[in-house]
Amino acid sequence: MIRDPNDLVRYTASQRSNHWTVGISFILLALSGLAFFHPAFWPLTQLFGGGTWTRILHPYFGVLMTLSFLILGIRFFKLNLMGKVDFQWLARIGEMVNGDDHNMPEQGKYNGGQKILYWLLWLCVLALAGSGVVLWRDWFQFPVEYVRWAAVVHAATAALMIILIFVHAYAAIWTKGTIRAMWYGRVTRAWAKQHHRAWFRQMTGE
Repeated sequence: MIRDPNDLVRYTASQRSNHWTVGISFILLALSGLAFFHPAFWPLTQLFGGGTWTRILHPYFGVLMTLSFLILGIRFFKLNLMGKVDFQWLARIGEMVNGDDHNMPEQGKYNGGQKILYWLLWLCVLALAGSGVVLWRDWFQFPVEYVRWAAVVHAATAALMIILIFVHAYAAIWTKGTIRAMWYGRVTRAWAKQHHRAWFRQMTGE
């Protein structure tokens, strides 16, 4: 890809690799988890070498995703703290959905919707990790009542997180130029000025 020297750096190579580690481990985790959720998904176990290997690998995928997400989450913690302008943005999200974001409140590196997603994912990862530990009978032994409740929490939280990731992916595709940022780490000045004007001013001084 030919890079325009005027493009703005949005993500470093380290941040992008961290993001893709989370994403790939989540896909592996979701596919292996769905195999246990309903018999209709059982054929997915063939992706991992059969049912036994799927049961072995699933919790380790969970460990990988949790650790990589914690690193990513800490990296972007300050950038996702909610402010007054974020709630103003959320109050007018209908305009954004309708494709008219030219008059939206100026946003920093992340808008109100992205920040809400960030915090929801934090809750999901912590709930999945906590309930997953209770379910990991090879390493931990909890009372059966705890295991039953953990199974419910784990399944419900996993379903919610899958939905959130679909929303995240759809929003990235829908907002032209966003995928480019995560592939190459750069965005055009026009993209930054339109979607994250406050961040654009911070980066350029304009």
